Amino acid sequence: QAFFCLLLCVPWGSSCPPSCQCTERAGAKAVLCSSRHLEEIPKDIPKDAVFLKLDANSITRIPSNAFRHLSHLEELDLSRNAIEKIDRAAFKGVAAGLRTLDLSSNRIRSIPKEALLALNAKLRLANNPWHCECALQEVLWEARLDPDSVQDITCHTAPREEYVGKPLLQVLDAGVNFCSVHQRTTDVAMFITMFSWFAMVIVYVICYVRHNREDTCKHVEYLKSLPSTQGHAE
Repeated sequence: QAFFCLLLCVPWGSSCPPSCQCTERAGAKAVLCSSRHLEEIPKDIPKDAVFLKLDANSITRIPSNAFRHLSHLEELDLSRNAIEKIDRAAFKGVAAGLRTLDLSSNRIRSIPKEALLALNAKLRLANNPWHCECALQEVLWEARLDPDSVQDITCHTAPREEYVGKPLLQVLDAGVNFCSVHQRTTDVAMFITMFSWFAMVIVYVICYVRHNREDTCKHVEYLKSLPSTQGHAE
């Protein structure tokens, strides 16, 4: 009887990963996997998880659809890991309900804006070795950032040395627009390409004209060398 009671009382699919601890917070399931030496995101996280803490581990990548089955997830903490790569579809499936996403204190240099487009969550991106460029600027324009951590988004590398070590927000407030620089670079590259093609066409036309002129001259000389019909008649 106790066995059947246990089967009835424990909901299916709510088993806890062996490396984590599962608890209830005000009726919502919290999965705590902090400081467990994890190198990747556990695949057996309960589907009804609302709070998920994966901080202080050794996770290096967030693959596509990593949390797709967690439709109830509201808070996700991935801070203090070794994350370097985030796939474009990393947060697919949790976008609608996610309220907080903490990616601070990792090794993230850049993040595809597609990974964050559908998110309404408050983002923490501080203390990462960011490469300040157009892509990161677009993330700041479109993402909902935690105001308390914005100042800690610092340029670890940048197109110009003078921006290195400065908060990205400070650089942008000074009037720098990484996207316009990127656009100018693209425009210059397109201009050079078009000029190269135009020059090739001009060279081809010149060579073609010269070749035809030489052929014409040879043909004229040949005709001159032929005996005239008048000479034959005499």
